[in-house]
Amino acid sequence: MSALVPVVGEQLDPTREELVEHLTATGMAGRVRTPRENNLLHYRLLADRDPYYLLGLDPAGHWTGDSVLELMARKVGVSPLLNHRNGQDTIDPERTADALDRYAERFAAALSERQRVLFATGHPRNLGPLYQRFAAVLRAAGGTVVEAADGWSYEATSSHGRKRLEVRYHQGVAMVEDIGGTAHSHAARPIRAVLAELAARHEPLPDLVLADHGWCGGAAQAGVDAIGFADCNDPALFVGEDEGTVQVAVPLDDGLDPEQYELLGDYVLARVGSAQIRRD
Repeated sequence: MSALVPVVGEQLDPTREELVEHLTATGMAGRVRTPRENNLLHYRLLADRDPYYLLGLDPAGHWTGDSVLELMARKVGVSPLLNHRNGQDTIDPERTADALDRYAERFAAALSERQRVLFATGHPRNLGPLYQRFAAVLRAAGGTVVEAADGWSYEATSSHGRKRLEVRYHQGVAMVEDIGGTAHSHAARPIRAVLAELAARHEPLPDLVLADHGWCGGAAQAGVDAIGFADCNDPALFVGEDEGTVQVAVPLDDGLDPEQYELLGDYVLARVGSAQIRRD
């Protein structure tokens, strides 16, 4: 019989109703801060196959700005109205809760089977502590937190010119850093470097990648199980989920203060425990 999810630190057991209330109260879902015009721009850029917005994925289908909008209305809950061009947009908190349940089911399998899991984020200041919490739970359950390509670096172009970014692990979570510290990133190059180093060391690839942005998309495109969070202006992971490449894409505002995600973490881990009971 598999052990139930270990409790690492204080953990609550919020109901779905409490989760939905929290998502709406914080702006993680409901009426979100991401402007409608920014969403529509990103949908067009994905349809144009701009690498920055593909997040490491290579969609098989022919996508247009309008078809991406239709997908995002269906999977995320943004407004489906073509004449809604400006102002606020929405994420349906019920869709977020549904996706979190699927996310918890896959993470529960990783814990029960003591799998090899890579945790990574392109939003280190916002989502890093949540992933660190999940990594600690996996370790306590006897799974393996995968680390590879620590210190690998590459040059990237930003609005401030060229800069060098380096892969670093903080409490088991991969992220990139520049000279100023941890940095926001959409790139898939880091996860490709991680997978290449594992192959060079003749080590197995991760059974699961729990991540976001290019970390998640690049892993999924390489054929690794990947589940991730994505904002309503980052449609690529939802396209990947629709095409069957990404296992789970969870819609939420990914740029909030880290403490806002603590109740979400409680919800996921409580559902992980319930999923393990069902498995046993």
